[in-house]
Amino acid sequence: MKIYIMTDVEGCAGVLDFENWTRPESRYYENAKRLLTGEINAAIAGFMAGGAEEFTVLDGHGHGAVDPELLDENAILVRGHREHVWPWGLDATYDALAFVGQHAKAGTPYSHLTHSGSCRVIDDSINGLSIGEYGNMALCAMEIGVPVILACGELALTREAEALTPGVVTASVKEGLLPDNGFRDVSLEEYRKAKLSAAHLSPQKARKVIMAAALQAIQKLKDSPAEFKYPELRPPYRRVVEFRRCDSQNDPAFKSVTTHPSSICGLMNQPINRENT
Repeated sequence: MKIYIMTDVEGCAGVLDFENWTRPESRYYENAKRLLTGEINAAIAGFMAGGAEEFTVLDGHGHGAVDPELLDENAILVRGHREHVWPWGLDATYDALAFVGQHAKAGTPYSHLTHSGSCRVIDDSINGLSIGEYGNMALCAMEIGVPVILACGELALTREAEALTPGVVTASVKEGLLPDNGFRDVSLEEYRKAKLSAAHLSPQKARKVIMAAALQAIQKLKDSPAEFKYPELRPPYRRVVEFRRCDSQNDPAFKSVTTHPSSICGLMNQPINRENT
């Protein structure tokens, strides 16, 4: 079996904030890369225990967050996109899609390092269905016909995944401690600092939880593939993304509306446009 693993870093256990952990200049950036790579390797170990043999790992964090030297030797690491960004090289040759290190979408209460692509995004929706980074990729996989079988990250993300893609097996490695009340109208700079509190599993415990979930997911795929489901969305597709103001650049809030007659992947590849709000 061939598994595609989409990764991010803000959903990892032990990654504590944006400033110190998620950028190349951050003092704990290398630590964060090791934490994420450890969680990826745990997922691969679980999948292999269930009989999977091929793995593509996409480094999905903006600055990069996978340590190639520590990555499981059975994985192919991909960084960057093909001619078209979406769906990041995923195609029908893969048996399943999995997520590791993922965080919840913007506006989610009791989530950690909350954002949707950027802390500037207030909401991202397709045909009225609010989604985040998980949903962006999951809906592309839906169009291709590849099931999402595993979602690993913070607790709020696992609940988001279960609601959007029923049947997905989840592994929660940390829990955000703050609601999201009153944050809709704040600036990018303010929102980036608003959701930094969380309770984390130890990295060792997180890896055990992920490995067990991956094994469960691959067994479920073999035994009961019809249990992995997607929402019903029909073309044409309309995407609306609302953006916060950016005080540091004196840039006001705006909205982007894009459409595609037949394809979610095509919709995701449409450039953002601007309508000031």
